[in-house]
Amino acid sequence: MATVASTVKIAADAKLLRFALKLDAMGSGANGVVYVVAAAIFGEMFGLPSAFLYPTGAFLVAWAAALFFLASRPTVSKVAVGVVMAVNIAWVAASAELLIAGWFPLTGLGTALVIAQAVVVAGFTGLQFAGLRKTA
Repeated sequence: MATVASTVKIAADAKLLRFALKLDAMGSGANGVVYVVAAAIFGEMFGLPSAFLYPTGAFLVAWAAALFFLASRPTVSKVAVGVVMAVNIAWVAASAELLIAGWFPLTGLGTALVIAQAVVVAGFTGLQFAGLRKTA
C-alpha cells in the first residue's frame, strides 16, 4: 500500500505514535474535566483563579477530542502531529513563563502542579517525536 509522504500508515510502525497521541488525549481530557468541574476548589488549592481554570479546562477538553480524532484516522498526518508537538512545546514554555513571571500567586502545591504538568507534556511530546521518527 502506497502512502503520501505527509501521512503515516496504520501499520505496526504507527503504534507508538497513536499511543502517544491517545495518552496525551487522556491526560489532557482528564485535566480539562477536573479544571472545569472543580475550578473553584483547585483555584484555592493551587493559587490559580477560576477565571483562568475554566477556559484552560475547556481548551484541554477540546484538545483531547482533537487528539483522539487524529489518532483514530486511517492515516495520521505528519503535519498535524507537528502542530500537536508545537502546541505541547508552547504549553511547556508557557508553564515556565507562568512560574518565572509570577503571573499568579501560586501555592507550593500550585508550583508543583505547573512543573509536573510541564514535565508530563514534555514527555508526551518526546513520545510523539519518537513515534513520528519510527514511522519515517
